[in-house]
Amino acid sequence: MNAARRIDTYLRELVDEDRFAFYETVAGFAKERVAPRILALERAHELVPADLIQEMGELGLFGLPIAAEYEGQGGGQLELVLMGIALSYWSQSVAITPGAATSLGSKPLMLFGNEAQKRAHLPDLARGRRMFVFGLSEPGRGSDAANPEVVAVREGSGWRLRGEKCWSTNARWASHVVVHALTDSAGRRGHRSSCFIVPMNAPGVSYAEMGGKSVWRMSSTGSIAFADVRVEADALLGQEHEGFKVMATTLNGGRLFVASLAVGSLAFALDRVRSYAEEREQFDGKPIGRFQRVQDVVVDLDIALEESLTWLIHLVKLYDQERLPREQAAKVKIAISARASRLMLDAMEICGGVACLDEFGLMRHHEDLFVTRVGEGSNRALRTQVAQDLLPGIRTLLQ
Repeated sequence: MNAARRIDTYLRELVDEDRFAFYETVAGFAKERVAPRILALERAHELVPADLIQEMGELGLFGLPIAAEYEGQGGGQLELVLMGIALSYWSQSVAITPGAATSLGSKPLMLFGNEAQKRAHLPDLARGRRMFVFGLSEPGRGSDAANPEVVAVREGSGWRLRGEKCWSTNARWASHVVVHALTDSAGRRGHRSSCFIVPMNAPGVSYAEMGGKSVWRMSSTGSIAFADVRVEADALLGQEHEGFKVMATTLNGGRLFVASLAVGSLAFALDRVRSYAEEREQFDGKPIGRFQRVQDVVVDLDIALEESLTWLIHLVKLYDQERLPREQAAKVKIAISARASRLMLDAMEICGGVACLDEFGLMRHHEDLFVTRVGEGSNRALRTQVAQDLLPGIRTLLQ
């Protein structure tokens, strides 16, 4: 495989020297510490090991967007996306571990937590000694996130939580879960729920790893149940009945991170096919890269990578300036994940049977790209959100 990553050529022109140096540091870590272990870990059906999580914590990856006053790195979404690209080039499973811990775990607390909550949790979150999990999806609720089945019933000064969350990334390692629960069934849409910070070791909280998945094989994906879990007033994150706002705002940045995973997979596919096209000899001992049909796929991958990366970095910079409309985050996630998925199939066809082997890498990315199409809001559901912005009259009818 070519030693030089094609994506580096484009990325160097899109970010400043300090951020590119940060990207190179994470990419070097991924190549040296992650890439050599992926096959053994996946074949043994093991999750991301504790020592890798610790090393990522020591690199400061769990504290990238957390302010220095809370012992974080003081970065923004751009640093998160650069980390996502660098790690997902080899493994989306590894990338989503600090990715979800920050963009979905720490971010709600950073955006909506009060000072006491931030002081209590952010320093440990920044160092990777504590991990929050995002409790949104449910067995009976996916795209209809505004109407959670988990309920929080008022009891004195606090609440009682009942129900179940699923598809919760990092559940195995989580210290707390941010629970999105129904608190006012009669409220208007988008103002019926509240968010609560709940310790995973609280009485009545139970967790089970969701087995049998063939995507993000090393990532923890858990089901978390709440059986009359008591929480006090200080567990409320943000305003009462404004939980959907907490979740929707958090997902805006999360979709940018998911798009970065698709970019990482696309970058890997391009480099793998470039190498294969020059090394694989057929018909008179000449490399298959001389055939136009092979060249077409290489060029399509390269164009897609440059366009996707440029668009994503542009939107991430707008996000860090608090100028990014939520439909823009949805569009870039939809477009990049779908395009990378289609081109991954073309890349695999060019490489033939060897693409089926786990050690070749393309099949892993093919499987993991499915999550980028359905995670942080499925692409089909997000198209409705984008359409409502384009057709405001339709949006009025749906309210």
